[in-house]
Amino acid sequence: MSIPAEDIKALREKTGAGILDCRKALEEADGDIEKAIIVLREKGMADAEKRSERETSNGILELYSHIGGRVGVMVEVNCETDFVARTPEFQELAHEIALQVAAMSPRWVTEQGVPEETLKTEEDIARKRALDEGKPENVIDRIVEGRVNKFLDETCLLRQEYIRDESKTIDELIKETIVAIGENISVRRFVRWEVGEGIE
Repeated sequence: MSIPAEDIKALREKTGAGILDCRKALEEADGDIEKAIIVLREKGMADAEKRSERETSNGILELYSHIGGRVGVMVEVNCETDFVARTPEFQELAHEIALQVAAMSPRWVTEQGVPEETLKTEEDIARKRALDEGKPENVIDRIVEGRVNKFLDETCLLRQEYIRDESKTIDELIKETIVAIGENISVRRFVRWEVGEGIE
């Protein structure tokens, strides 16, 4: 089912939940905004979004070595208090995020980190492909939007499907942990290295 952008925006304004969460909730609720609000509340997404304004100045650096030392990851995951940073739930989340980075090679934490010129290049490539494929003029903008969204889903950590459960994104995994522990959590940054990377 295709969800109109204005409905996603309206739900986002009412709940403060993320765009992807709103779209999924509306799909689950067959486009009914009031039912979608209930879906979001049940999943705790709306509550997690409210906590997202809280400062996260504590946390941990999670280090992970993968494939016998051929891939290394360091990720900084932040929370509000040192107490929560020491809990097994928080440390497990940080480890899962490091695994995700190792396995899926994201380039940015969120779509806000994607340079404008990169987005423009992806839009141009998608538009040229659609034209080369002979797509009708009236659907090209939607095709471009869909292909750019797919690019963002693949390259932005929080938009990626969680490798252990493809029914949720990393953003949703984090929000579930926020609801469980009652503190805001954010991924500040990550670095991924691979043996031989960049050698010509």
